[in-house]
Amino acid sequence: MRAILQRIFFGLATAGFVFLCAASLAAQGGTIRGQLSLPGGGPLNEATRISLETSRGVKATVYTDNQGHFIFPGLTPGTYQVIIEGDRSRFDTTTAYVEVFPNSPAFLNIVLKEKKSSKASKGGENSVSVAELDANVPAKAKKEFERASAAANEGKTEQAITHLRQAIAIYPHYLMAHNDLGAQLLGQRKLDEAAEELHKALEIDPKAFNPHLNLGIVLVQQQKFSEAAAILKVAVSLNASSPSARMYNGIALEGLNVFDEAERELKSAHELGGADFAKALFHLGQVYMNTGKREQAVAALKRYLREAPGGPHAHQAQTLLDTLK
Repeated sequence: MRAILQRIFFGLATAGFVFLCAASLAAQGGTIRGQLSLPGGGPLNEATRISLETSRGVKATVYTDNQGHFIFPGLTPGTYQVIIEGDRSRFDTTTAYVEVFPNSPAFLNIVLKEKKSSKASKGGENSVSVAELDANVPAKAKKEFERASAAANEGKTEQAITHLRQAIAIYPHYLMAHNDLGAQLLGQRKLDEAAEELHKALEIDPKAFNPHLNLGIVLVQQQKFSEAAAILKVAVSLNASSPSARMYNGIALEGLNVFDEAERELKSAHELGGADFAKALFHLGQVYMNTGKREQAVAALKRYLREAPGGPHAHQAQTLLDTLK
C-alpha cells in the first residue's frame, strides 16, 4: 500500500516543472532569475556585473556565471530595476524593470545590445561552440528573438512563441530560438512540440547546455525516465554547478529506482541552489521512503515544508509525513 501511495505522489510531483527561460520554482521570498545572451542568441560566457536598484538606490550587485545566469534571492515584493553592465567596449548598458511577488520567482532573458562601432571579440570561441556564437544570424531574426524575449518577460507567452517561430522561419539554424521556443511550449505543457524544438536545437549544437536541460525536463514530465536521465547526465557534465540539472537528473533517477544516485543528485541540487530548490527535498524524502530510511525521510519532508510552506507539494509532503507517523 505504501509503495502504491508513493508512486501516486511521484506522478503528481512530476507535473509543473522548472525550465530554463521561463521556469517556476517555489521559494520563500521573491526571487529574480535571469540569463544574458549574446546578440547572436548564445549565452554569455564571461562574468558580467548585474545591479539591482529600487527607488532608494542600489540594493545588490552580482556577477553572472559562465553560462550567463544570475540570481537575486530573498527579495521583498515590489518593482526593481535590473542594470546590466557588460564589456562597455562591446555592449551598451541594458536596463529592465521587473515586478517581484512574494513566494514566486521572476525571470529575465536579456539579449545584450552590441555597440554599433564595435565588433565582437573572437577570444571566447574556444570556450563556447560556434553555434552559440553564431555570427550568421540575420538582423531580422535577431530582432524577432529580442521581441520574443521582451514578450516573455511580460508574460505574453503567445506573442513570444509567435516571434520565436518568425525568427526560426528567417533563420532555421537559430539555436537559441529553438531552445526558447521549446521552453515556452514546455510552459504550456505542449510536450511533444517542445521536445521537437529542443531536439532541433541539439542537432545544431550537441554540446549546448540549455536545450539538454529543457529536453530533460520535458522527458521527466512525459515520465520517460531512462531517456531523461541520459540527457540530464550530459547537462550535468556540461554544467556541474547547475542546481536545475542536478535536481531533474535526481528526479529521473528516482523514477528509475536508482536511489543511491538519485539521493546524491538531489542533495547536490539543494546544496547548490538552497531554498529555491526545496523541491529537491520533497523528492529526497520520497527516495528515503523507498529505501526504508524513515528518519531521513521525515527530516527531508519537514525541511521542505519549512523552506516552502506554500510550495506546490506542501499538501503532498504533509500527507506523506502523516503516513510516517
